[in-house]
Amino acid sequence: MQTRRITKGDFDQIVSVIDRWWGAPAGTLAHPIFFYELGQHALVAEENGSMVGFLLGFITPELPPTGYVHLVGIHPEQRRHGVGRLLYEAFTRECVSAGCAMMKAIAPMGNEGSARFHAGVGWNVEEVQDYAGPGRARLVFTRSLAKGVS
Repeated sequence: MQTRRITKGDFDQIVSVIDRWWGAPAGTLAHPIFFYELGQHALVAEENGSMVGFLLGFITPELPPTGYVHLVGIHPEQRRHGVGRLLYEAFTRECVSAGCAMMKAIAPMGNEGSARFHAGVGWNVEEVQDYAGPGRARLVFTRSLAKGVS
């Protein structure tokens, strides 16, 4: 299994499979901005030439920059096979190279799968009330990046 930069063909495939991979309508989360304007750090994991996962992430322009994971999808038959970990490790290396001080991701309350995954790869989690507006709490995941993290 390997990771590589996303292509337009990959993005088109993501849009066509995301609802099935997530088991619910999620296509609006794969907004084209995450390919065209913010896609320079988006990654695809593939095995034997087939996409098995993707990570749409970007690095903020603020100083120090933050690596933000917006959306991750793993083929249902590939879950629990290290695809997510591989994508996060590759994106973390990019964030370290870009001088990021931290990484961040958010999820809706009740997303236990995301909470378990992030805890398993060493991220912190905090419930933040009103994060997405009044009465809209979110799980906020963070990871501090010290120099030399690989």
